[in-house]
Amino acid sequence: MTTTAVKTGFDTQFLGTEAGLPVLTEQGAADAVELGGETTIDYTHFSLAMSKSRRFASWVAWNIDGAEMKALSRNNIPFVKDPRVPAGFQTGDELYRDNRLDRGHLARRADLCWGPKAEAQRANKDSFFFTNITPQMDDFNQSTKEGLWGRLEDAVLADVDVDNLRVSVYGGPVFNVDDRIFRGVAIPREFYKAIAFVVDGELRCSAFLLTQNIVLAEALDLDEFRVFQVSLTELEKRTSFTFPASLHAADTASVQLLDAEERKPLDSLADIRW
Repeated sequence: MTTTAVKTGFDTQFLGTEAGLPVLTEQGAADAVELGGETTIDYTHFSLAMSKSRRFASWVAWNIDGAEMKALSRNNIPFVKDPRVPAGFQTGDELYRDNRLDRGHLARRADLCWGPKAEAQRANKDSFFFTNITPQMDDFNQSTKEGLWGRLEDAVLADVDVDNLRVSVYGGPVFNVDDRIFRGVAIPREFYKAIAFVVDGELRCSAFLLTQNIVLAEALDLDEFRVFQVSLTELEKRTSFTFPASLHAADTASVQLLDAEERKPLDSLADIRW
């Protein structure tokens, strides 16, 4: 595998209308890895920002072209640290050996494999940089309401009349101060996704929060997975960045949803407000 990532990055005009990148808060920017004076790190079909203190991406943004998807194998592609990012600001294989933690893609590998074959192959390889990886329980997708979390992007393309089968996704871990420490690493127990798409020329954005509820002690135990639909405003309260105004205006949950104590987790894709 080549160790040089292709610097193409997230396309803010991919949907035919402006759907920009997250903007780090002052605190988030102070904690972000900088390359060439910039906190945004580009790959093939996706971009991200890295937290120096947590050693994971604070956000990842990626484009999906459903009409140009390629079925590519993941065989013989190793997980590697991005040589452009100081190794001390990345979490590598030392965290994942001999336990139930999986190396989980933030930008899904299959989402990125589109376009001309050579481009799709570069995106496939780029997805395996540890900058795009966070620890997830070994049954992460399988246990989230029968894979609901892992099927969110597919659901948009399959169930919504999305213009040109194009979707942009924003995702990452939520960094909580009380995340449990394992092997010297604070393990995120919550993740978010915001999915932007255009229907009949109108930009829409639907956001979700997953609570993984990892219990770390002598062993790694799983409590339960729960998936909620939330507003972008709520996600901003939990993260170190803000979403673009265009996405706030397109938020399908713009009317504040129930408080965390009152709302119910999603049971199926049919519960989602697209």
